[in-house]
Amino acid sequence: MKETSSHERGDGSGNQSGERASLEALVEKVVGAAYEVSNVLGAGFLEKIYERALMEELHIRGGRVKAQAPYPVAYKGKHIGMYSADLVAEDRLLVEIKCVDVFSNQHLAQCINYLKVSGLHLALLINFRRPKVEWRRIVHDL
Repeated sequence: MKETSSHERGDGSGNQSGERASLEALVEKVVGAAYEVSNVLGAGFLEKIYERALMEELHIRGGRVKAQAPYPVAYKGKHIGMYSADLVAEDRLLVEIKCVDVFSNQHLAQCINYLKVSGLHLALLINFRRPKVEWRRIVHDL
């Protein structure tokens, strides 16, 4: 029995794998930019400084990025507030910046909730606290 690719089957999942590859390339771009920011600035600044530097580095690399992108939060259908993402790259990747000793379960839960509210499926949690950047990928309904 011959195995068929998703493209040969015509089920549309070939487009899905193309989207995943594109998203993976975007992750690589953002992580690379984060390492560059860390190399240039080092550790010890506040989150806002790293947010601005990462945004600038992504612009230099030809990326489209928004800072403090607002998303409404609803409770039982009623608007109860707004959440602002640190950065959103290419309208597809949420980037949450931290300057903490270690990532906690709270940080991961926070990213999952941010993904739910934004309707996005992938987030990067990036920690600039140490000399070497630490990052995690958080996936929701991908």
